[in-house]
Amino acid sequence: MSNKQEMGLRIKNQRKKLKYTQEDMAERLSVSVKHFSEVERGLTGLSIDNLVKLSNILGVSIDYIVKGEADQYTWSSILYALQCVPKEKEHLIKELIHVGIKLIEE
Repeated sequence: MSNKQEMGLRIKNQRKKLKYTQEDMAERLSVSVKHFSEVERGLTGLSIDNLVKLSNILGVSIDYIVKGEADQYTWSSILYALQCVPKEKEHLIKELIHVGIKLIEE
């Protein structure tokens, strides 16, 4: 498997994990569905701008997308994901963070 294919597979797996369709991703990146499908199959790449956008949308680091490094989440991608949480669910996130901090402090 080539590097582009491995990268495409990581993109596809994360997209599916987040329950996004290829159509959703293509629209958010302003590319055709065909182009995004080719990215996931490792047939073509993305511009640097779209790679940055994709990283934020998927909530993973560019290093994870490109190289598959284990530490896939970055602070910026976590903050971006938090911004996408619906207002009615914010209390759940705050509660989780509060519990997490308490566990660290113990």
